[in-house]
Amino acid sequence: MKRSEINRYIAEAAAFFAASSFSPPPFALWTPEDWRNLGDAANELRTQRLGWDVTDFGSANFAACGLVLVTLRNGHSSRPETAKPYAEKIMHVRDHQLTPFHFHAKKTEDIINRSHSGTGNLAVQLYASTNDACFADTSFTAICDGIARQVEPGGTVILGPGESITLPPFLYHAFHAIDGDALIGEVSSTNNDDTDNHFYKPLARFPQIEEDEPPLHLLCTEY
Repeated sequence: MKRSEINRYIAEAAAFFAASSFSPPPFALWTPEDWRNLGDAANELRTQRLGWDVTDFGSANFAACGLVLVTLRNGHSSRPETAKPYAEKIMHVRDHQLTPFHFHAKKTEDIINRSHSGTGNLAVQLYASTNDACFADTSFTAICDGIARQVEPGGTVILGPGESITLPPFLYHAFHAIDGDALIGEVSSTNNDDTDNHFYKPLARFPQIEEDEPPLHLLCTEY
């Protein structure tokens, strides 16, 4: 991805958050110079990779397959000073922009549509996984806002504003917005993007960046 594209997608996401009455934490607005001047006081942000995360999943087609999110908080079991057992993210999911099938081996997460009424819905497609990480051909139970729902293999759950789904480990999920862009939250156990993501089709979680202009804001992998 080009740095100019990443800068634009962050600016557009920030504008979408503001239009959705969501205020990200101050560090989302810090410049590269701010990060350089912070010193050790910001070590939790650096080690837990809080902040902007922009990816096209190696697709080279961000509009069709990509995601912009901000990791708001995250813990780390090996560091007592940041031993939170939870994480939280906010995402700008564009209309019909896919996040591809993947599961987490350890993380349990709630995916929450935080959009205003009358704006984008989130379509979440689901498969149970087999022992060898293939799609299972069996139905399963999914919990949506505390209500058990039976889901067929490859079934899709539509989350309207305010609705959520709980995704336990080893449950394949892919999602995209419909009927407009969606403001999507994630509340989960501790997040580890290096070791806990298994994509059904191998792909790049973080982009290679072509530096065609200076960064306006650093990504969470660049501190």
